[in-house]
Amino acid sequence: MEKVEKRPKFYADVNKNKPQEYYNYENLEIEWGKQEDYEIIKKIGRGKYSEVYEGININNDQKVVIKVLKPVKKKKIKREIKILQNLKNGPNIVKLLDVVRDPSSKSHV
Repeated sequence: MEKVEKRPKFYADVNKNKPQEYYNYENLEIEWGKQEDYEIIKKIGRGKYSEVYEGININNDQKVVIKVLKPVKKKKIKREIKILQNLKNGPNIVKLLDVVRDPSSKSHV
C-alpha cells in the first residue's frame, strides 16, 4: 500500500511566505498587562484548554471576552497567544487586546 502524505486543503503553505517571527512562537516575548484592569461578569463558554467569560475593562468600561487558560505547558500558552496575535485583524476573529497572568497561581488570562 502506498503511503499518502496528508496535507490541509487550504492554507497548507501559509507560513511559506511569512517571516519566521510570524510562526516561531517558542521565541515569543510576552508583554504582560495588569490583571486588575479586568473584572469577570459571567461565564459564557469553555473548551479543552480554557474557560471563557464576559468581562469588562474597568479603566474604560469596555466589554471584553476573557479567556482563562487552564494550566498547561508554557509552550502551548505561547502558541495560543501567537495564534491570537496573528489572527487579530481577520474577519470574524475576536481581537486580542491584552495578555495577563495571575501572579499567585500563574494562570494565564
